Amino acid sequence: MKILWAPWRSTYVNQTEVTDQCIFCQKIEGNDEENFVLLRGNLCFVVLNLFPYNNGHLMVAPYRHIGSLQELTKEERSELMDIIVLCMDILKEGLNCQGFNIGMNIGKVAGAGVPDHIHIHIVPRWEGDTNFLPIIGDTKVISQSLSSTYHILRSTLERLK
Repeated sequence: MKILWAPWRSTYVNQTEVTDQCIFCQKIEGNDEENFVLLRGNLCFVVLNLFPYNNGHLMVAPYRHIGSLQELTKEERSELMDIIVLCMDILKEGLNCQGFNIGMNIGKVAGAGVPDHIHIHIVPRWEGDTNFLPIIGDTKVISQSLSSTYHILRSTLERLK
């Protein structure tokens, strides 16, 4: 495997603190900039994925620690969708993306990394952003640090408000 230098990821790779607390519940209790919390709604919030598939990979989650869509209130479902649409606008404006993959993995067997706190992934896409490296070379290139992405998207959010 070829190694691409990405020193900004070492903070996450070298983390040794183990906790039983949900990563989403941790995010809502801490500092927004340090935790890459992009947006707080009344019932839901948006955070950058620490291990993104692409630059700007966001996750939208309810504040409530619940594991299924059926547990969402009507108001939470509505706010989730409104926030997803806003995030798409922020990503288009801030990162000039051309499309999106939006989805959920519900339950551990479906691939949910955090099965007890539902969340929706928003992955921005650009024409030509896929290539042979992830398949043949087992390497993914993320061209921007999380901090840079966060600041671009925060300033875009402020302009769009």
